[in-house]
Amino acid sequence: MAKTVTADVLRAMLLDGKELALLDVREEGAFSESHLLFASSLPLSRLEFGIDALVPRRGTRTVLCDDGSGLAERAAVKLAGFGYTDVSVLDGGTAAWERAGHVLFSGIYVPSKAFGEYVEETCHTPNITAPELKARLDAGDDIVVLDSRPMDEFRRMNIPTAIDVPGAELAYRVHDIAPSPETTVVVNCAGRTRSIIGAQSLIKAGIPNKVMALRNGTMGWELAGFELERGNERPPPEVTPEGLARAQASAARVAESRAIETVDRDRLETWRAETDERSLFLLDVRGVDEYEAGHLAGSRPIPGGQLVQSTDAVIGTRNARVVLIDDTGVRATMTAAWLVEMGWPEVAVYRLDPTADEIETGAWEPGVLGLDRAEARSVSVDALARGLQDGSMAAVDLAGSRAYLAGHVPGAGFALRSRLDDAVDGLPAAETVVLTSSDGRLARLAAAERGRDFAYLEGGTEAWIAAGMPLAEDEELMLDSTDDVWLRPYDRGGDVTQAMNAYLEWELQLVQQVEADGTARFRRFDE
Repeated sequence: MAKTVTADVLRAMLLDGKELALLDVREEGAFSESHLLFASSLPLSRLEFGIDALVPRRGTRTVLCDDGSGLAERAAVKLAGFGYTDVSVLDGGTAAWERAGHVLFSGIYVPSKAFGEYVEETCHTPNITAPELKARLDAGDDIVVLDSRPMDEFRRMNIPTAIDVPGAELAYRVHDIAPSPETTVVVNCAGRTRSIIGAQSLIKAGIPNKVMALRNGTMGWELAGFELERGNERPPPEVTPEGLARAQASAARVAESRAIETVDRDRLETWRAETDERSLFLLDVRGVDEYEAGHLAGSRPIPGGQLVQSTDAVIGTRNARVVLIDDTGVRATMTAAWLVEMGWPEVAVYRLDPTADEIETGAWEPGVLGLDRAEARSVSVDALARGLQDGSMAAVDLAGSRAYLAGHVPGAGFALRSRLDDAVDGLPAAETVVLTSSDGRLARLAAAERGRDFAYLEGGTEAWIAAGMPLAEDEELMLDSTDDVWLRPYDRGGDVTQAMNAYLEWELQLVQQVEADGTARFRRFDE
């Protein structure tokens, strides 16, 4: 039996300043309906894929929660098997938390989004409405629109004329984009958080331009009846020596005002040697392409703007040491300043030195715990095709509902790994149930947990596609509910306008909810 903690004990943990990992192991969609403020979403279905990055230190004080369904207890057993030594379960789950008089939250990335609203309220971030911006653009005013989202989101839709300058890149690149102090700078995102944080970043950096956030971002633009552009890639210009010098001067002032330390190699190595006692997150906040071209060994990529936007999805241990890495110090310093204001107690900057540091290249590959011990029978693409045709095999796709609907092995049913035992009852009778997932690793883990009647598709659905096999793209055999994902307002069916308005209203009320919760430690600095 796993250890349990009461709601009041857990609340005391959240306030004691010590390291704590609070993980909600339900599916993301269920999590988004109702969860604790500082819980990180890590579904039991994919626990092995996320736990090592979210909670790297095995001795971290860890509390698991769910809705009383028993998922947390199952997760506790898995974590013990991976060497985690201080794991407890919230007794009674989210319902017990609420019964104790504590606040539950809906949505995802709530700490970051609530912080964005806090920043606007306390800093009085200037903003401009969509009709006002449209009028100024149509009039040909000296104005630039900077979209603070990653390029994949920008490509999906953007404000006309906007340039894509994700989060932490703003203070780094603005001097070359808007060299004249007469140019008005407007920052937007899809909704509110990254617009507010982005605009306030430029104000924090002390640029002479007038800076405003686009109120309600691309949603506000669309709700005002204006057209968005789609399919664009409009990156910023390269940073010039003059632009870099100005950006570094701004970052130095910010670092001094927030007491942000830049650590040297010796200090970093000391911290690395202490990771059995203190958790350490090494996060490279540059663009992913820069990371892949060469990064500090042992670091992982998370562009700075996205780190501020989704902190709970990256740093799963509260009060851990956090070291932010880049090559000039600007992006790491601006990101560190926001983490300090969010209440993170120990955040430092490290300047990457390719001539002296241990450098690795290539993409980051998260560890998958237990995969090397997962013994299960595999079947080839050809064997599965024959088995489905003659009825000796039935297939289940575990990759997730959106991946299933986008394309799956014809005849395969959809299910979630955490509820697979119930789902297989809906399959046609067969000698073998073959599990698949995107690359087969999740399916292999799931098959290893079951008996000899289960196997997994070697290479997963990617191998099926590579072999030239057909895909089905519909709700062919839904064996489970699709509560595994939270959908953005513009991805939901039905009235998208209503969904966007509801989302914006949700963001606006977060500050009051956080105040009622009382476990956040946001900090205010005068510029």
